[in-house]
Amino acid sequence: MNAGDEYSPQTAKQPQQPLPIIKTRFPVARIKKIMQADDDIGKVAQATPLVVAKALELFMISLVQESCNQARMRNAKRVSPAHLKQAVLSTEQFDFLAETVGKYPDPVALSGDKPEPGTGPGRGRRRKVVE
Repeated sequence: MNAGDEYSPQTAKQPQQPLPIIKTRFPVARIKKIMQADDDIGKVAQATPLVVAKALELFMISLVQESCNQARMRNAKRVSPAHLKQAVLSTEQFDFLAETVGKYPDPVALSGDKPEPGTGPGRGRRRKVVE
């Protein structure tokens, strides 16, 4: 290895992909307004809402990435609320959200059971059975 070469660990199955550039930002003015809505908080330094916005952005990135991983593990094409719930329940970092997501029932598709006939998406009008 030459002195100018960079070492980047890669797995044999999947090459390392760079993180996507995220152009969305949380509105700093709205964060400041929410912070000042609390009576205990007086003036807010100019940098404080910026730091909170960046922390929110990093938190959302990790939560969405873990939800995407849950969807990939189940060969789903779309990330659903069920994948979000599984991400929260399976990651220690998100333990503080466990009570919040615990209020929502587990979907039938993740438990492995088949849905009852006539329930779930796609249940339209029934056809008339001719005997």
